[in-house]
Amino acid sequence: MAATIPDMDRRDVVGDAVEHHLTFHDGTTRTVYVTDVETPYPDGKLIVSRTDPEGVITMVNRSFVEMSGYAEDELLGAPHHILRHPFMPGPAFKDLWDTVATGRKWHGYVKNLRRDGGYYWVYATVIANVRNGEIVGYTSVRRKPSRAQVEACIELYPTLHEGANA
Repeated sequence: MAATIPDMDRRDVVGDAVEHHLTFHDGTTRTVYVTDVETPYPDGKLIVSRTDPEGVITMVNRSFVEMSGYAEDELLGAPHHILRHPFMPGPAFKDLWDTVATGRKWHGYVKNLRRDGGYYWVYATVIANVRNGEIVGYTSVRRKPSRAQVEACIELYPTLHEGANA
């Protein structure tokens, strides 16, 4: 069974926000509130998390907690798409899951949604955790993205919104 997450609470959002209704690859839905406030990725930090094979978060590091704005206990047990920003095209996540499900490494630029409705960009690397020939989960390491690449994604991603949901 898919892990579900509650709708965002408008009272947690800082500033003016636009309401969005997201539907994820597993059929679950979530209402989120999105602002135009970017949290810059800090120099020298790595965001690390692990999930089970279905994408449910099983481990987070302090940088993940700080950047996401969620408490550790809100993240653990939640599906990784708790961070899904409506700007991100579904085909990007389909490519991620199609790649890592075969045991291959995936790299990409992702705009993540913070608990307060703001966002932050990351350059993510996701790998499968394989034990005895079987994928038992995934590890994602995110680092500060190139601003030039972020700007390129800002131009490209709206053209990819047709197609699969995340």
